[in-house]
Amino acid sequence: MAKKSSTKNVVEATTGQLGPGLVTGAADDDPSGIATYSQAGAQFGFSLLWTVFLTTPFMIAIQLVSAEIGRVTGKGIAANAKEVAPKWVVLGLVLLLLVANIINIAADIAAMGEALYLLVGGLKHEHALIFAAASVLLQIFVPYHRYASLLKWMTLVLFTYIALIFFVRVPWGDVIFGTLVPAVSFKTDYLMLVVAVLGTTISPYLFFWQASQEVEEMHRGRHAKPPLKRRKGGGSEIKCMTRDTVIGMIVSNIVSYSIVLTTAATLHAHGVTNIQTAADAANALRPVAGEFAFLLFAAGIIGTGMLAVPVLAGSAAYAVGDLFGWRSTLEARFPEAFGFYAIIFAATLVGFGLTFAPIDPIKLLVWSAVINGVVAVPIMAIMMIIVANTEAMGRFRAKGKLIVAGWAATALMGVTVLAMIGSSILGME
Repeated sequence: MAKKSSTKNVVEATTGQLGPGLVTGAADDDPSGIATYSQAGAQFGFSLLWTVFLTTPFMIAIQLVSAEIGRVTGKGIAANAKEVAPKWVVLGLVLLLLVANIINIAADIAAMGEALYLLVGGLKHEHALIFAAASVLLQIFVPYHRYASLLKWMTLVLFTYIALIFFVRVPWGDVIFGTLVPAVSFKTDYLMLVVAVLGTTISPYLFFWQASQEVEEMHRGRHAKPPLKRRKGGGSEIKCMTRDTVIGMIVSNIVSYSIVLTTAATLHAHGVTNIQTAADAANALRPVAGEFAFLLFAAGIIGTGMLAVPVLAGSAAYAVGDLFGWRSTLEARFPEAFGFYAIIFAATLVGFGLTFAPIDPIKLLVWSAVINGVVAVPIMAIMMIIVANTEAMGRFRAKGKLIVAGWAATALMGVTVLAMIGSSILGME
């Protein structure tokens, strides 16, 4: 009995120290991301595994930057950005973020509806409506301290994609080579997928969500004031935040890596190279990897979507709310934060409406990636200016390795955007 109680205490202590970083990392592997990683594996086999491996340290660095800004200042990214950039610039970036998130929500809701259709039949749009409604209702009517725990436990669904590796035959020599030796190709479709993988992994909505979640966590803790406004202390909070973020980003990229690996070992190996949605990947797995692999993949789409859609809608609401000075917290009741919840509702509703539009799902993903890529670079640059500013961060001003890694991540995204534009121009020729 004592041993069981001890184990329970260890689990509770471990999970209690994980929060915004873990949820943010998990939300990165949304159905749209799954579609991108599946397309990479199906179309190019193991030759794009290096992209996931490469982005891991950069993803960790830039998410640490966003997390520190939120935790130290007690304000979200948009609220801090207003102090170092003209308001019209921040307004433009937030509007672009809102557009990108709505498109992403549409792609995710559609993928969830298709996945449930594959599992139980029925009508895709009705399934999508159920998921959209559930997402909005949970955010509006469940207080943050309960909702955060729910999101945390939902991250367990990601392990379905890691488990898939054990149900397929993997040529590990090819996997290691594809991971450590970047394949060089100047073909437009190859460049587009490299850009898509990098853009999917490092996305602006993750910055806004995690920074604001760190603020929510701070209000739940023992201190009413953020570390910046305290004369001493705060170091232990930063350490816990760092551990949480590093673990969250590593788990996220292991899942991304697993999806590319699995689809490369199954779909690509059997000549299935045309994957446009996550549901396409699940359906294609059935004849080549078996019924159980199909069930795991399809169920994972639904689980990750239920995790990601609230993050997409919530990050947009935090950004808009911070920009206009609204009360922005999932702990508030609906009338107390009407504007904040109205953005969540509107973003999800418009996203659901887009699922009826006669738009190729792959085009939705491309437009989302383009806007995210364009928005990410200036937002990351502003974040780096904030985190290195003594006036903004006080004694918690970032130094050394984090500054170097953060600017390197910003440069990588800049190159990604240029590659995206270049590959688009090449594709038009």
